[in-house]
Amino acid sequence: MIKLHDKYFKPFLSEAEIQTAVKSVAEKVAADYKDETPIFVGVLNGSFMFVSDFLKQYPHPCEVSFVKLSSYQGLTSTGIVETLLDPPENIDDRCVIILEDIIDTGRTLQELVHLFSNTNVKEFKIASLFYKSEIYNGEYKIDYVGIEIPNKFIVGYGLDYRELGRNLKEVYQLNQKHMINLVLFGKPGAGKGTQAEFLKEQYNLKHISTGDLFRYNMKNDTDLGKLAKSYIDKGDLVPDEVTIKMLEDAVDKNPDASGFIFDGFPRTTAQAEALDKFLATKDMKIDATIALEANDEVLIQRLLERGKVSGRIDDQDENKIRNRFDEYNQKTAPLKDYYEAQGKFHSVNGIGAIDEITHRLGKVIEEL
Repeated sequence: MIKLHDKYFKPFLSEAEIQTAVKSVAEKVAADYKDETPIFVGVLNGSFMFVSDFLKQYPHPCEVSFVKLSSYQGLTSTGIVETLLDPPENIDDRCVIILEDIIDTGRTLQELVHLFSNTNVKEFKIASLFYKSEIYNGEYKIDYVGIEIPNKFIVGYGLDYRELGRNLKEVYQLNQKHMINLVLFGKPGAGKGTQAEFLKEQYNLKHISTGDLFRYNMKNDTDLGKLAKSYIDKGDLVPDEVTIKMLEDAVDKNPDASGFIFDGFPRTTAQAEALDKFLATKDMKIDATIALEANDEVLIQRLLERGKVSGRIDDQDENKIRNRFDEYNQKTAPLKDYYEAQGKFHSVNGIGAIDEITHRLGKVIEEL
């Protein structure tokens, strides 16, 4: 998986597959023009890598030139094709073969044909490395095709997303997986925060920690922060609806996220039901709950070491740590049953190197 700007792309075609297709096109053209000296016209910017590798495979005398057209901005075609670099001169009675990186709707191709329609070329043909046959309008014949591909947005090997990705040796397609929403469980010291950082970066997820939400709202004296503080000052538990409202605000502030990691909520079955109800109003759902499992004795030593560095009082007293573990076990047990009944509970070994644990979590997410 790679990230370009705000989008994620997954592998689609390997370098070997691309080079096989390039060689195939070059061999077909060479068979037809072994007695000619054709002019190959590459279409910039996308075709530069294809043209370069094509020429390395082409065994006969030839010339090369370029034109430049533009119709793409971001992920979609504008439908307006501009000519930015004119076709070569002195092409009368010559065989001209257009080398395109990709042909999809055919708008750019239409403009190319028009560019050469007023010339006296001997022969005019079109070669494309990639061809989206299902959306091509079919107005002009494509004479040589490397690979037919489905209507997916692709980058790499000259193709770009907002000018990034052209230099990639392989081709990637836009990753359009459904939104992934996770609940992350784990005893104190199990590494939830560390793993959440990796997961949110790798999968473009937003990490929502209820502890962070409370601190943010109370520090910034928001209406929700004042409301939460009024309960805390009286020694009462903050009602679930207040926490849910904080979560709702956090979700609304991140419309471009590919999903969310909920950390610290839910803590009870009632909260889990409230979270499901809230997400349903957003046409969302929890896809999986993942518990980072670790041996108590290992976690106790980990927390005691952390306490020496952080200065946290509750990380320096073994009895307090064990009490927190007991509380976690009591609260998590019914939650485990709740999510297991939905087929959404997953247990992951939380002991080992950080990257090993991240890999285990990634396997669970990839299977979704």
